[in-house]
Amino acid sequence: MRASTFVYPWDVVGDPDAAERLAALGVQQVTLASAYHSTRALTPRHPARRVVTARHAAVLYPPDPGHWAGRALRPYTQDWAGAADAYAEAAAALRAAGLAVHSWVVLAHNSRLGDEHPRVSVRNAYGDRYPWAPCIAQPDVRDYVVALAAEAAVRPGTGTEGTELESCGWYGFAHLHAHDKTGGIPLPGAAQYLMSLCFCTACEAGYAGLGADTAELRAAVRGAMAPVWAGEWTPGPDEWADVAGLLGPDLAALTLAWRGAVARDVQQAAVAAVRAAAAPGFQVLLHADPHPHRCGANAGVDPAHVLAHADGLVLPATGLLAACVPHARPGTVLAANFPVVAGMGGSPRTLAADAARAAAAGATELRLYHAGLASAGDLALVRTALATTA
Repeated sequence: MRASTFVYPWDVVGDPDAAERLAALGVQQVTLASAYHSTRALTPRHPARRVVTARHAAVLYPPDPGHWAGRALRPYTQDWAGAADAYAEAAAALRAAGLAVHSWVVLAHNSRLGDEHPRVSVRNAYGDRYPWAPCIAQPDVRDYVVALAAEAAVRPGTGTEGTELESCGWYGFAHLHAHDKTGGIPLPGAAQYLMSLCFCTACEAGYAGLGADTAELRAAVRGAMAPVWAGEWTPGPDEWADVAGLLGPDLAALTLAWRGAVARDVQQAAVAAVRAAAAPGFQVLLHADPHPHRCGANAGVDPAHVLAHADGLVLPATGLLAACVPHARPGTVLAANFPVVAGMGGSPRTLAADAARAAAAGATELRLYHAGLASAGDLALVRTALATTA
């Protein structure tokens, strides 16, 4: 199967050996970040540095002022990736090494945006704001997400052949926040959903339009969470059944109807915007979870809907393929994403077996997270696995 590894531009810029080293892994493609959230990352093989601190979400190229003129929300620029147009510089080196380049675009995940524009953030049923999670029901956020997808995906003149859109949908409670102190009470999937329900003005209007009394809905969510906070609730095997059991089936269905409609609209619009900006044949994939209620980097999707518009999905677990395979068209990409950094919980030793199981389940491609972060030992295991699966 065709394999691609994720890479940051700063893994490549300033390292003359990086592109060839990546090509030697046995991948055919690199998925290169062009718009990314804040992070602190090791660069274990770079000749000039070891730690890159991306202080806030930013685009890794110079944004076009004309593209953003008149918009309320705009992307931030960076000074840590080694070059003003780090994406273009890295893409040129990777293509010279014989690798195809696809962009990696993070959309609805931006803490600085929420800090500077608090009105656009998700607000939970308690009134707490999630600055890292722009609410995609807000018109300005929708406009921003769609505009960013179009600009960051295509990158004219770089030879970019496709894109992968991350967090193209709802973001919620879960977040790898600095110095997190949220693990004292486990929040399984149903509780994550309830804590991710948004009560900003746009979402309250959406619930009301479907017949809900928003004050009563807020109270119902808080009441549903009471046994979770008290440690008196045990999750069952079906995550959505748990939501319906906690919140009640009618209110659960109403919230999902609103959020599903918003997500489908944003996902379809983002794909259309990329296609309008790109040349024919440009591939558009979404990082996704085929459970529509889920939030985060792998945003929940309706597989039938999204695969009627996008060229495919990148999925974080082999078990999610079964929900997507029936909706695949000829040429649809279903990429199984495997973490291969052992120090971050990945399993490079089992990659060959994992890839075989994914292929049997319907995967057409592999994604490997993340060659820039992996140790030399991890990369050696990846090389061996890819040679086995070739």
